[in-house]
Amino acid sequence: MLTKEELPACPVATTVQLIGSKWKLLILRNLLQRPWRFNEMKKTLEGISQKVLTDSLRSMEADGLITRTVYPEVPPHVEYALSDLGRSLRPVIKAMEEWGLDYKQQL
Repeated sequence: MLTKEELPACPVATTVQLIGSKWKLLILRNLLQRPWRFNEMKKTLEGISQKVLTDSLRSMEADGLITRTVYPEVPPHVEYALSDLGRSLRPVIKAMEEWGLDYKQQL
């Protein structure tokens, strides 16, 4: 997790830094529905590479937006879910969804 000194002074820039990539937003969209396993998430994110998904999930976990739970099974069962902090992004994502729908209707 970044320190306050490492984050941009602008709060909008901070939000963009944390969730601004295309893939992070789509991962958040999925995780707002329910916890996901890695492979099932990869299947729903058409075009994402395994490396980019892994890097995005690690980054979001380090930033405190998601949790990673490993279940002691063979083969290992790993689930990703939103943390409390991640769930607090729900209104932001919802506003983006509504704006996108409005924009499409105006075209």
